[in-house]
Amino acid sequence: MYEFTGKIALVTGASQGLGRGIALQLDKRNATLVINYIGENEAAENTLNEVRNLGAEAIKIKADVSNPKEVEHLFQEIQSKYGRLDILVNNAGTSQAKDIFELDFDDWNRLININLSSGFLCSKKAMEIFKNQQYGRIVFVSSLVAQQGALYGHVHYAASKSGQLGLMKTLARTGAPYNITVNAVAPGIIRTELLEKIHGEEGIRKLSDTVPLGLGSVEDVGNVVAFLCSDESRYLTGITIDINGGMYIR
Repeated sequence: MYEFTGKIALVTGASQGLGRGIALQLDKRNATLVINYIGENEAAENTLNEVRNLGAEAIKIKADVSNPKEVEHLFQEIQSKYGRLDILVNNAGTSQAKDIFELDFDDWNRLININLSSGFLCSKKAMEIFKNQQYGRIVFVSSLVAQQGALYGHVHYAASKSGQLGLMKTLARTGAPYNITVNAVAPGIIRTELLEKIHGEEGIRKLSDTVPLGLGSVEDVGNVVAFLCSDESRYLTGITIDINGGMYIR
């Protein structure tokens, strides 16, 4: 199992869902966790407690990672507390069920900022630290829709997730001389609290029938992210690993 003792890992949007699952998998491998969240204080506290119960050190920091000033504050706190950062997982994101006919420019900007601009802002600060250290790992949590487009609406979500992959590939080339790797994962349909809330158990069963391996878990995603953050993946950069149970094969 990959080992992160002494490594500081920031996971954005880590209070629930995929972010929480990723944080827990890094925690199980002894990373020191920085749990970023924006509005779900109780959920963030629950994640923090679970991480600490597993024996790892962790803190939570509230910050809107689509806001440059709050990102600056987030990284200042990390530097003040630990003096370094080793891993950044750009997970923060949201979606909105609107197609091109319903979408207005405010909707577009809001979602692009949350899903894509946040990754730029956090990666910029992280890479400044990583360059000085001559070491760092960045993983973007993208989506299956980055590869095939969204099936029903969600045009701004698909655009933001595709944009993440272009950003990731370019940063991979920029970071390589400094021993910084930058990669992405592209999950398909993963069982999360939000999926259960939106679709219910009957809807989830129907969704599962469309996926050859059935629905994935947050642990499935977290395990792959942990690999990409590890020294075992040192020769991988600029790649996207699909985690979709065979729903989309390329």
